[in-house]
Amino acid sequence: MAFGARARVVNPRLGIYFSIFAALFTALFLLVLIFEQLRLSEALLQAAFFAVPILIFAGIGLSVGSNDALNYFAAGRRVPAAYTGLLLAASSLGGTLVVAGTGAFFFAGFDAVVLLMGILTGFVVMAIVLAPFYRKFGAFTVPSYLGGRFESRALRIVAAVVVAVPMLLVLSAELHIGAGVASRLIGLNPNLIVCVLAFAIAITTAAGGKRSLTWAGVAQSIALFLALLGVATTVSVIVTNLPIPQLANGPMVRGLVRNEINEGLQLIKVWPLAFDFPGEGFAALVKPYTQPFGSVGTFGFAIGTFAIATGISTAPWLLPRVAASPSVYDARKALGWATVFSGLALLTISSVAVFMRDVALEAVVSERLGPLPKWLFDAAAVHLVSFDQTVTRLGFSGLKFDRDGVLFALPIATGLPQAFYYVLLAGALAAVLVAASSTTVSLAAILGEDVVQGMSWEPVAPQARVWITRGFVGVVAACGAILAMIAPTDPLRLVLWALSITGASLFPVMILSVWWKRLTANAAVAGLVTGFGAAAFAILLSEVGALGVPSPIAGILGLPLSFAAAIGISILRPGASRHALEIVRDIRVPGGEIIYDRQMQRLQLRKHART
Repeated sequence: MAFGARARVVNPRLGIYFSIFAALFTALFLLVLIFEQLRLSEALLQAAFFAVPILIFAGIGLSVGSNDALNYFAAGRRVPAAYTGLLLAASSLGGTLVVAGTGAFFFAGFDAVVLLMGILTGFVVMAIVLAPFYRKFGAFTVPSYLGGRFESRALRIVAAVVVAVPMLLVLSAELHIGAGVASRLIGLNPNLIVCVLAFAIAITTAAGGKRSLTWAGVAQSIALFLALLGVATTVSVIVTNLPIPQLANGPMVRGLVRNEINEGLQLIKVWPLAFDFPGEGFAALVKPYTQPFGSVGTFGFAIGTFAIATGISTAPWLLPRVAASPSVYDARKALGWATVFSGLALLTISSVAVFMRDVALEAVVSERLGPLPKWLFDAAAVHLVSFDQTVTRLGFSGLKFDRDGVLFALPIATGLPQAFYYVLLAGALAAVLVAASSTTVSLAAILGEDVVQGMSWEPVAPQARVWITRGFVGVVAACGAILAMIAPTDPLRLVLWALSITGASLFPVMILSVWWKRLTANAAVAGLVTGFGAAAFAILLSEVGALGVPSPIAGILGLPLSFAAAIGISILRPGASRHALEIVRDIRVPGGEIIYDRQMQRLQLRKHART
């Protein structure tokens, strides 16, 4: 699709709009900070930080509602690269990797770098070998791309069923972690909060689909980064006198590990395939921060990085975002921004873990005189820390932290006002909403486009397409809420399962669809089914103890089987059509008309000709 000047496709006032939102979010924080000093009701301040951002997000989503199919499914293909990159970064992290990831860095230390390396590698792989070609094709969903690429309705349906499973896992994980975060703010029943969050997601995104998701999601991403960077920078200035937390924690680490060993933390040896991140609930520190391969083994680190990278690069709730870029060049540029923003967020939560380690060390140091620090009792009162409050000396074994509360314990441990605690909770809740909304809208589009209409290439009326998908937004949000309530599982484990399943089933087929012309439709179906079945079976075996590979990374064992099935069947039964070969050739040319739009126009013309 050809474009003219950038000013014609990109709203030049977007920076002003989101600057206004950033100012509103900052003003909310300052008002709460002022009212806290004036001794206003704590419950009222907490309710304000819960309700006001959600109402603003819903207002943004409703204000950009649209019944136009291109706007609804691809945000009009005019989203600037920086905004797409910001949304991709926040959606890939979500509340799970922001909240539970901070706990992983706190307990596992350097071993948690596997999360950082996996996510950044995934975006690099997506930018180099997938995103430009997917953007040239221009499909609204991954199953639509596979169905159009191979001219196969069966492949389209199979792909829709396969990708729905990891997407539901991610949605359930985000709603589960969101309920835990929100319950710290407003103290309601977690199941009720799950329903409220699901309703908020449906209201925010149903009106405009990907368009509502884009602009409400950008606002949510801004809220996340303002909260995370604001608190981390403030603590960094207090502790190190430097306003760059990502760099200021380096000098602290050098002395940290020596003091930790002196206080009883010893080096730990694990077997090479270990992948032992802390689960939900309270746990004590057991290894020095800088010890490598004390929680994650050498092979486990390599396999985990590969599993996360392959899952991120082909995630069906992330990859279709590049279809909203104005051009192939902007798609590549968006992935560069996504790498920058996600790296910044992960480095920031790792610095939060270092600061919390330093504070914990001060609390247990044997030479400390006097009573236990007051912050321990304050943190215990809000269920962030657990310890025996009758003792006067603590060891690391007697001080336990909630994995999903480490991030929120930092402002309490450093003596900051409660407003900093509230803003961190609001930022984490925004991360939950952006990831859950991205998954909900993408899965609703798959159900509407590829399941309901998957057995026919005949395009229905644009209004009908929009309303069908709009209805599925509510259905998906409700299903995610039900799954989160009836099957509560560790959210971090759910996300890692989802990435492993996605990498094992989708990665081989997506890569071969671009880079190997001989791949056939039947081989693609076999690759998807084999990879998905092997990944799910490996995770199940690991969970019951029949497989010696940890379940968070066991699913990726299906990837070589998926590659073998796809390549083997293509060689044994060759038969790629001439049209499919022409599509591959067109995908590899960055310029020219969008292939998906051209296909829809031809089908529409044929429909008019028959009638």
